[in-house]
Amino acid sequence: MKQHNRVTKQQGFTLIELMIVVAIIGVLTAVAMPAYKSYVTKSELAAGSATVRNLLTNIDMFHQEKGTYVGMTLADIGATQTMSGLGDLALTDLTVSTASATFTFDNSSVNTAVIKYAKSSTGWVCAITANSASAVTSETKPKGCS
Repeated sequence: MKQHNRVTKQQGFTLIELMIVVAIIGVLTAVAMPAYKSYVTKSELAAGSATVRNLLTNIDMFHQEKGTYVGMTLADIGATQTMSGLGDLALTDLTVSTASATFTFDNSSVNTAVIKYAKSSTGWVCAITANSASAVTSETKPKGCS
């Protein structure tokens, strides 16, 4: 009688192999999440800044035509308060020679942060204010904003 030695191939993965794969995925996730959050914050701040910057020319044109910023509304410059899904737009500090356009985040990763463009004698000046719990850092701020 002949005996046949059958060599069976392994099918599937061992528990150790699966645990190693799960550990590798966990490490990659731990490294990637902070970078992703920083990227999202930076892009949201840039979007809010762009929303305001796009209106600065219209604000200047209003002043050129009327000789004052007093009485200017968002409708006068082709804007609405909720024109961005990330937050609200407002005009503040309206005087004969000065004006400010502010964007307050209320639906993003930087809630309560405020981007403010204020008219100065040399042009428009950008400033960002945020609460202490916000992720706004010098790396995530748009260029030209302090």
